Amino acid sequence: MSRQKKDKKATTKPLEVVKYGHPALRSKGRKIEKIDESILTLAEEMIETMYEEDGCGLAAHQVGRSVQLAVIDVMPAFEDRPSRAWVGGREIEVGSLMPLVMINPEIHAVGDERTIETEGCLSMPGLHNEVERPARVRVVCQDIDGSTLDFEAEGLLSRAAQHEVDHLHGILFIDYLSPETLAEHQPLLRKFQAKSFPF
Repeated sequence: MSRQKKDKKATTKPLEVVKYGHPALRSKGRKIEKIDESILTLAEEMIETMYEEDGCGLAAHQVGRSVQLAVIDVMPAFEDRPSRAWVGGREIEVGSLMPLVMINPEIHAVGDERTIETEGCLSMPGLHNEVERPARVRVVCQDIDGSTLDFEAEGLLSRAAQHEVDHLHGILFIDYLSPETLAEHQPLLRKFQAKSFPF
């Protein structure tokens, strides 16, 4: 997902974000069986890339890697688009989770409430649209240390988690749009496709 810029000193080299039309974006990510040095490096590079690209989330698919890994940081947008989080039924500081690394994440709606908010995507820069999603979700994943992380989220964190987990299954936010709305975005989508490249 896209967001406002965050100042952060670069510690690793940012990766190239692939654009709509790249086959990685429509692939189902492989489960990560072992969190080795290559996964740790990829997570660090993805975090740096997310900051460099002014995003609040980034999936491995968006850097051409079809594995179950995504990163999130919603804090720079907190004032305008706040978030809440709970662990074991107890509310926690959202910042304590950031930057969030989600490995092999599973996500489930909590309750029936739904919200409609604007989303964007670093793989489709300049394209934004309102999307309806569950308001509150439960996320279960492994963190960078291999420990299980189990939390519930509302606000931007909920939306970003759903957006990024969708990426890991080859789903894009435009898939939720009506045919009429999607047709309005086709000129820009065709431009992305023309610039995309093969694996």
